[in-house]
Amino acid sequence: MARGKVQMRRIENPVHRQVTFCKRRSGLLKKAKELSVLCDAEIGLIIFSAHGKLYELATNGMQGLLEKYMKSARCSVEKHADENHVLESKMEVNMLKNEIDVLQKGLRYMFEGGAGKMSLDELRILENNLEVWMYHIRSAKMDIMAQEIQLLKNKEGILKAANKCLQEQMEMQYGAVNTDQTMANIPYSLTIQNEIYQY
Repeated sequence: MARGKVQMRRIENPVHRQVTFCKRRSGLLKKAKELSVLCDAEIGLIIFSAHGKLYELATNGMQGLLEKYMKSARCSVEKHADENHVLESKMEVNMLKNEIDVLQKGLRYMFEGGAGKMSLDELRILENNLEVWMYHIRSAKMDIMAQEIQLLKNKEGILKAANKCLQEQMEMQYGAVNTDQTMANIPYSLTIQNEIYQY
């Protein structure tokens, strides 16, 4: 009499469930031992029952098998990570090559006037790149102008200090006389120096 097909779902009757567990567990352990002997395979099998009882089978010691498994799994993960890194690098290289091609076409377009040689997408990419470059150029220009303004402000401060120093020297040298008389009595060279420092 042939056995019927067993449905793969949880057995509700606890007695039938325990009997099935014991039979199938012993069958699984027997098959694992046979596979180990027939094929010279290293096998490790761990089973926990519903009550938490441990059943295990290890052909060459469970600790050695677990260490071998961990080492193999780690190598597999590292190999997978290396493959992903290589794939990402290749994708990045291809993307950069495409960008270089588009930029070279853009340069040819700008210098040779070959408008018919570029597609609409390539022209858009070139336009975006030009906008980015213009932004960087403007930023650099603004930085340089800000530095020059700061240098001019510093120079202005130095000239004002020198002018003030000269005025104090003139006051000390000629005394507290009327300004019109002072200007008339000041030598020509000092007047020119004062005018230079005021600018």
